[in-house]
Amino acid sequence: MTFQALLVEKGADGAVSAAIQELDDSRLPDGDVTVAVEYSTLNYKDGLCINGKGGLVRTFPHVPGVDFAGTVEASDDPRYRPGDRVVLTGWRVGEVWWGGYATRARVKADWLVPLPDTLSTRQAMAIGTAGLTSMLSVIALEKAGLSPLKGDVLVTGAAGGVGSVGVALLARLGYSVAAVTGRPETADYLKSLGAETIVGRNELSEASSKPLESERWAGAIDAVGGEMLGRVLKQMKYDGAVASVGLAEGAAVPSFTVIPFLLRGVSLLGIDSVMRPYDQRVDAWNRIASDLPMDKLESMVVEHRLSDLPELANSILDGKVKGRVVVDVRA
Repeated sequence: MTFQALLVEKGADGAVSAAIQELDDSRLPDGDVTVAVEYSTLNYKDGLCINGKGGLVRTFPHVPGVDFAGTVEASDDPRYRPGDRVVLTGWRVGEVWWGGYATRARVKADWLVPLPDTLSTRQAMAIGTAGLTSMLSVIALEKAGLSPLKGDVLVTGAAGGVGSVGVALLARLGYSVAAVTGRPETADYLKSLGAETIVGRNELSEASSKPLESERWAGAIDAVGGEMLGRVLKQMKYDGAVASVGLAEGAAVPSFTVIPFLLRGVSLLGIDSVMRPYDQRVDAWNRIASDLPMDKLESMVVEHRLSDLPELANSILDGKVKGRVVVDVRA
């Protein structure tokens, strides 16, 4: 048997290329469960892997795709049977393990999560790692004491995948959401997801020498990092919390001090979705199924084929992708 995949290869000169190829099943990695993949999606990591950047892919040839959803074809693990619908995110699949940019994948059973009955495989990939990360952020903020009565919640990088789902989730849960974007043309899109206020990126991206600024935000989901994270932390209300999920602007926060932690009791919550334990994943997916407005989700989605991915990989690295890209690997 064979399957179709986007195969990334490195030439003798070190140049990396990606092309659709027909591969024999014998090339699939070892694993407990074989899945007929129906949909995947596009994350920033996928853009890096397709272009051979960031050192994420160590062994070539390689099949990227950090997320996928589909139906079990064969299983050596009693938890899964042929016909079961499953979703996979994280565990460095698509980086060190062949991933979802293929019509067939073989993985460890521990990495899979049963798909909630109310979600389709397409919806699962409209959500993907980005949506799971957003839900984990909301759960962490709730555990830190955030509630709609405490005030506005900020979402940075709001037009991206994590931000878009975060805005829609928070708005559905009754929060007043302020969305940060550097692309004014996305304002209407963000308001359609539930954002009440649009904040220009330039308002938060410049360094500030002040250890604290006026209190503005009860909570925040930050996908940007860098100076913006520093500014957000300085503007948090007393006992506020920030869920840190990304570093699009950089990992360092040069002008930041510990003063917000000491004088306002601010919490900085690290959100990892890659190695998240199974039970927490199940809880998060069940929360997504109940809390994420599916009409809002659909408004974020642009659907593509495997053959579109090399060009899309460049677009996401350049910050030109809005919302959620769903990839029908069978098309």
